[in-house]
Amino acid sequence: MGRALCERSAPARAVFEEADDALGFALSRLCFEGPEEELQATANTQPAILTLSVAALALLRSKSPERLEGAAFAAGHSLGEYSACVAARAITFADAVRLVRRRGEFMQEAVPAGVGAMAAVIGLPAAEVEAACREASGDEVVSAANYNSPEQTVIAGHAGAVERASAACLAKGAKRAIRLPVSAPFHSALMRPARERMEELLAATVISDAEVPVVTNADAEPVWRGELLRDSLVRQIDSPVRWVESVRRLAREGVNQALEIGPGSVLAGLVRRIERGIRVEPGAGEA
Repeated sequence: MGRALCERSAPARAVFEEADDALGFALSRLCFEGPEEELQATANTQPAILTLSVAALALLRSKSPERLEGAAFAAGHSLGEYSACVAARAITFADAVRLVRRRGEFMQEAVPAGVGAMAAVIGLPAAEVEAACREASGDEVVSAANYNSPEQTVIAGHAGAVERASAACLAKGAKRAIRLPVSAPFHSALMRPARERMEELLAATVISDAEVPVVTNADAEPVWRGELLRDSLVRQIDSPVRWVESVRRLAREGVNQALEIGPGSVLAGLVRRIERGIRVEPGAGEA
């Protein structure tokens, strides 16, 4: 993960070196060499993805700066909101990578292993998914966690409640309800302990006004003031990711072209399902 990018770009390599210095251990070696099971631990995955995304941005800025000219907004999905804040120069990369390392630890520690779960519901409107969650919750927690596209909503909460809600969604006509291989029920009320711990860290972090507005996960609104970005990063821990609303807000603002900068092309696929008028091009990543 990231090795090819670093081999061909000194600016990208410098980002990985900065991550190693900021974290006090060789994240770069873990990304390049594994072991895979250690890299998949959320406390490692989160800083790894952030680092790869910022390294890809550094490559783009060095090789094709004209592709970034005129950028009007930044946006990111869940962890990607930190990448967006770094791209908008609201948070330094060193601070961001330390924050997401702790974010991963706090989210993992918020719920004992096996207690929580997440599932992707395919082919059912979000309002019906929400209704299924209300019907299935009982005295447990289950709710929409990621509004990924009009046809895909991820739910999260107690494992039993997620199973009941998944069955209720299928009964309402969902095409599929797929249990996700994640280690915690992210973006649900069960993440409240992680939110409280992150609030302390974010309060002690310098967050500047952004050079371009960042469309936040919690509210799907463009924000540039540092204090409002700080508040959004606190609230996104236990709030759903409003990606559908975020993309639609960008479209209303006149956005018709975007770059996906980082690993993979998942967001490009989601954007196509939400707003076909926004053309998403690959920025830089592993290729």
